[in-house]
Amino acid sequence: MKKYIICLFLFFVLCFAIPIFFTSPFKPKQVSNSNIQNGITVESTYDYNQYKTVKLLHKKTQKIENLPLDEYLYGVVSSEMPASFEKEALKAQAVVARTYTLYKMMQNKGKHKNADICDDSSCCQAWISKEDRLKKWDEKVKEEYWNKIVNAVNETQGKMITYEGKPINAFFHANSGGTTETPINVWGGSGYPYLQTVQTAGEEAYSQYASKITVNKSEFEKTIKKEHSNFKIDFNQKDCIKIKEYTQGNRIKNIQVGNLELSGVEMRNLFKLRSANFKIKIEKEEITFEVTGYGHGVGMSQTGADSLAKQGKTYEDIIYHYYTGVKIKDI
Repeated sequence: MKKYIICLFLFFVLCFAIPIFFTSPFKPKQVSNSNIQNGITVESTYDYNQYKTVKLLHKKTQKIENLPLDEYLYGVVSSEMPASFEKEALKAQAVVARTYTLYKMMQNKGKHKNADICDDSSCCQAWISKEDRLKKWDEKVKEEYWNKIVNAVNETQGKMITYEGKPINAFFHANSGGTTETPINVWGGSGYPYLQTVQTAGEEAYSQYASKITVNKSEFEKTIKKEHSNFKIDFNQKDCIKIKEYTQGNRIKNIQVGNLELSGVEMRNLFKLRSANFKIKIEKEEITFEVTGYGHGVGMSQTGADSLAKQGKTYEDIIYHYYTGVKIKDI
């Protein structure tokens, strides 16, 4: 009798219970494109198949060109980083540029209307065609350099930098002057947790590390008055220009200039300085800016990446050095 009851129970389970479970709205959710971080499932709602083609806006012509993602990246990497740099640095740039592109495509819908991204480095990231790139390189090295760029992109194919399962806003710049900057000190806002201040040795060996700009005093006043008509300064006063506060990245945060208190970023923009890390010297009729670094200083330093590669670091090492708490994953 017991055997009969057990058999009957099993028959019921096979015929009724299991089918009900698989058609029930209460069955466990199938999570796709997800990963586990700190014991929490982070789900991605992105379909990466739709990001295989980049709609690139050419700023000068206002025409849109459709390019396969990696083919587009050949033009970005060859435009953004010298091909003479170490291969691991170029590979890091390829992953950073791919991640930056995906982030723009996902987050900035409508910024360029029907395009995903533009070829203007002041807006998105630089890009150059293979034909134009080869024209700019010396005949002896152009094929070698192009193959080096292509290999750097191809050998990191599909790799992107993620934070909590999503592509990061992978900022990069030319030279940090030894220390990178947090976004809040450049653009304000709450910033990004993966963009912290880090240090890199060896950047002083690059031409982008130091620069100098000199203007006469009348030009100095005129430049500031274009934006601040109430500006006044007495150069006879000892502290007519005084740095009030530095950022964690050793850049000027606030500076007193005559009757105004300005940010280091605004001073950089006004006088077209390479960086907000600068010193000011007041001489007889001139003012000299001695600048360290090149760029906003946020994210990966390109010369820093090359310096790390020369020290034997891999592209993964470089990425994990500049971006905090991230993971490199396949698209």
